[in-house]
Amino acid sequence: MMEIRFKLNGRDVTAMAEADDSLYQVLRSLGISSVKCGCETTNCGLCTVHMDGKAVLSCSVPAPRCAGHEIVTLEGLQDEAKRLGACLADEGAEQCGFCAPGLMMNVLALAKENPGASDEEIDAYMAGNLCRCSGYMSQRRAVRRYLAMIAQEVSA
Repeated sequence: MMEIRFKLNGRDVTAMAEADDSLYQVLRSLGISSVKCGCETTNCGLCTVHMDGKAVLSCSVPAPRCAGHEIVTLEGLQDEAKRLGACLADEGAEQCGFCAPGLMMNVLALAKENPGASDEEIDAYMAGNLCRCSGYMSQRRAVRRYLAMIAQEVSA
């Protein structure tokens, strides 16, 4: 076991981990419930978190690598999540909700990195998020709605 120190949702934390543990495993051990794992092969996007402001798949990040870094989960982005969640619901893109946290983390990263994204850029950015319920057109509409809302606030 090793001790790992990092910033989680704005606060300093210390976690114990084995050398081969993933960031996903550490986050779950710390009680972070929004981070899910549906595949363990980096194919579903359910475990997406922000590491130093970039979207990463926490199941693919070795836990020791997060030492000294800033990790943000959906629990740390509640205001943004509420607004984006409303857009998803308005467009019928929120069905069972299992994929929502990972999808939302990717969309929130997209909003920071490329707020004027085209449909093709949105599709490419979200290609790693699997959803079995809603289909992807409603998700794309929700992302467009959210990006437009953000752009309107910035220009106001």
